[in-house]
Amino acid sequence: MSEGALRGTRLGATSYENDAHVSFAERTLVSYECPRGHLTTVPFSIEAEQIPVLWECRCGIEALRLEHAQPDPEPTRHIRTHWDMLLERRSIADLEILLNERLALLRSTTKSAKRSA
Repeated sequence: MSEGALRGTRLGATSYENDAHVSFAERTLVSYECPRGHLTTVPFSIEAEQIPVLWECRCGIEALRLEHAQPDPEPTRHIRTHWDMLLERRSIADLEILLNERLALLRSTTKSAKRSA
């Protein structure tokens, strides 16, 4: 057998390729600092269109990109309750009329149930 033969290797288990002739994409390092003082450096491609101003720190708090101001907070959406949705469909006067009708119906069924008992 020739000395160049690979004896005892598993096919597909080990790559014999090396990093010669491999060129990595150009990168820029962006640093973020959280309120607790942790400094995080993240590599981004130079071709990245937008580099985020906020990044999640290892402690779980949002870290701000160095030399950037805190972005304006996004407006929070008002959570509509059932009452809000009801008021979109009916006025208070309409609701009072419906309430009185339902109470009258409930009282009449209660009286008839007492009489039959």
